[in-house]
Amino acid sequence: MLTRRSFITTVGMLALGNLLSSCASSNVDLRVLLLQGSIPPQLLKAFRQHLSSQPSLDFKPQGQLKELFSLLETWQGKDEKPKGVGQYIPKIPVVNPPPPSLSDFVTIGDVWLADAIKKELIEPLNLTEVENWDKLPPRWQKLVTRDKQGKLQKDGLIWGAPYRWGTTLIAYRSDKLDWQPQDWSDLWDQRLSDRISMVDQYREVIGLTLKKLGYSYNTENLAQVTELNTELLALHKQIKYYSSDHYLQPLVVGDVWVSVGWSNEIIPLVNKNRNVKVIVPTSGTSLWSDIWVKPKAKEEQGKLSDTAKEWLDFCWQPQAARLISLFADAASPVMNTIDTKELSPEIINNPLLFIDETILEKCEFLEPLSEEVEEQYISLWKEVRNSEQ
Repeated sequence: MLTRRSFITTVGMLALGNLLSSCASSNVDLRVLLLQGSIPPQLLKAFRQHLSSQPSLDFKPQGQLKELFSLLETWQGKDEKPKGVGQYIPKIPVVNPPPPSLSDFVTIGDVWLADAIKKELIEPLNLTEVENWDKLPPRWQKLVTRDKQGKLQKDGLIWGAPYRWGTTLIAYRSDKLDWQPQDWSDLWDQRLSDRISMVDQYREVIGLTLKKLGYSYNTENLAQVTELNTELLALHKQIKYYSSDHYLQPLVVGDVWVSVGWSNEIIPLVNKNRNVKVIVPTSGTSLWSDIWVKPKAKEEQGKLSDTAKEWLDFCWQPQAARLISLFADAASPVMNTIDTKELSPEIINNPLLFIDETILEKCEFLEPLSEEVEEQYISLWKEVRNSEQ
């Protein structure tokens, strides 16, 4: 599973903390647990101003997607219990504080959605009651429309509300290269031998190789791609580091000249380091999305409150789209539906956010695979990683 990390400044953290929890009372109209950095403080302030009433709001950030997914499991009693030896040792409150109260919405990444559905951790959403759902492009509606096993289904239930998205990008040191990479095929260039760092995710690495060969990230029969093994092994020899947490540090210090990773982590680096340049591969890349999901209620299926509906609707309005795109190192799913006159030049002129439509059409979400197909990917990945450099 992908475990994207978000960078956020200390000032932003302090501002967010002041806006998140309006009261400590249990009588809260809207509780939201969000991925840290995925919603800027400016948007929360705008939402408060947007509301005609003054409901009690409780927004709390968590550092990683896996922490949020674990909370969904905890609320349903499906988290793994410690396996103790001998007598039971009770939890110490200071070390193991109780989980927060059940929230109305929680952030998860799209690659976690299938598991959340299969494990019955979340409830479907009736987004037909939310005005701006119809304005969400079909690509994002399809992403969250699934059957009860988490598989994409045209007439399935709606399991989430996408609110920001990004891509997998190629970052490079312009002061180290006298040429500019354009597409995935450039990663096989011998001038980059032992000069690449890569996220340690088999769907990403195998997927970009499939894309280079003209196939989909979600190819189900890997055996039909006869040159795949050879190409993967050749790419493996080019890569100096695999890491999902520290793939950018080698690029910063010049130990590698190219890094492949997620846009929400690369964009802040570009803003701070003039020698780091970035491209969206012209043959298309993988997409990721952060999604609001509703934790499953213990009793009967919970209904969305008016405040909850207003929050989802607000996240898809032009004002929210602008703020997310400007301050959350990601794009809004409705951004390309907004009149460009309503978007600032900082957004329109940023090819990492306002992606060329011809390239965006070639991009894909990493769709859930069947267990049989997943095993093909894992087996191939093990074979590549165990090969001699």
